[in-house]
Amino acid sequence: MSLHLHPPFRAEHLGSLKRPAKLLEKRDAFDKKEISAEELKNTEDEAIKAIVQMQREVGIKSITDGEFRRHMFFDGVFDNMEGMEHVPEVPLYMFMEYVPDYIAFKKWEFKGADSYICKGKLKRTKPFYVPQFEQLKAFTKPEEHAGLKITMCAPEWYHLRHGEYAYDKNIYKNDAEYFADIAVAYQEEIQALYEAGCRNIQIDDPLLAYFCAESMIKGMEERGIDHEAILDTYIKAYNDCLKGHPKDMTVGLHLCRGNFRGGMHFSEGGYDRIAIKLFTQIDVDVYYLEYDTERAGTFEPLKHLPKHKVVVLGLITSKFPKLEDPVELKKKIHAAAEVIAGGTEKRSFEEAMNQICISPQCGFASHAEGNPVTEEDVKRKLALVVQTAKDVWPSDA
Repeated sequence: MSLHLHPPFRAEHLGSLKRPAKLLEKRDAFDKKEISAEELKNTEDEAIKAIVQMQREVGIKSITDGEFRRHMFFDGVFDNMEGMEHVPEVPLYMFMEYVPDYIAFKKWEFKGADSYICKGKLKRTKPFYVPQFEQLKAFTKPEEHAGLKITMCAPEWYHLRHGEYAYDKNIYKNDAEYFADIAVAYQEEIQALYEAGCRNIQIDDPLLAYFCAESMIKGMEERGIDHEAILDTYIKAYNDCLKGHPKDMTVGLHLCRGNFRGGMHFSEGGYDRIAIKLFTQIDVDVYYLEYDTERAGTFEPLKHLPKHKVVVLGLITSKFPKLEDPVELKKKIHAAAEVIAGGTEKRSFEEAMNQICISPQCGFASHAEGNPVTEEDVKRKLALVVQTAKDVWPSDA
């Protein structure tokens, strides 16, 4: 198994970028049925062309559309899948109270939210992300196409949130049946993306990081839920979703601890609890890991990173405008490389450095409203990522 690089590139980002005010205004008007879908799309196109140019200017090669055609980062799969039913206001008993984001919402005196529940056999009857990729491709140069990145929703997204209520038991008898059909849908979408020219996908999954949170583990144990078995179910779901994917397509997995409105996080805890399974059992090429604060723990879990996989260290925060110290960033990169080099599979420091890239810890607008940063702040943050990469890997950035 060979190392996948270019993509990922030494200077990476996680997909979502700060939406311009005009785009937010138009989307709000569309939601209120004040403008047409065509008028919204024209505004999206204009904003995406500008954000593509910004990425070029700062030196980002894994160009995205900033997720400007979405409201939330996880849009795309379950809202387009046959068999999923939109529930405008889900009863509170259908939310698993041990899930960290529910705990956070409860503190806000959360009254309910819309969601999706499986009410029929799950099938991919239309594309999830292919149109977004094709439109991005149309706005970019041929030499940029191999690096274009599409971010995708995690396959277990609504399952962890709703637990036993995630699907109708008259449709699926158990989790294995439920995830089997989800896997087929992902396989079809990934193949369609590949045929459209996509060679770089990133699955965004804060839920796996929730298994690092003692609060969730304790809550699951109190309810008699085997959290290790659930984690194993999700790992199998990933591998089934990715089964047979083209080997010249880079598949990344992004873990963070929440990045809601205003940059709010939901959980804390290092990767130690899940590191062995995360790095050795999930069939992905690259891990995009949150590492901008102490809530993500130490680099020690990276000792389990196999030699054929890449880690993108999310050392720059997307939550606040203050720029990180480049000297400190370089020290952290070298510290991570030392851990990897001395890991369970010994390797040289130089080999370990070749397995590392850097990025912000998450997107700048996982939610449409985005984090408390300006568009200019985003540009400065990405420029810092690029310059640091050039300083650390001068011949490869």
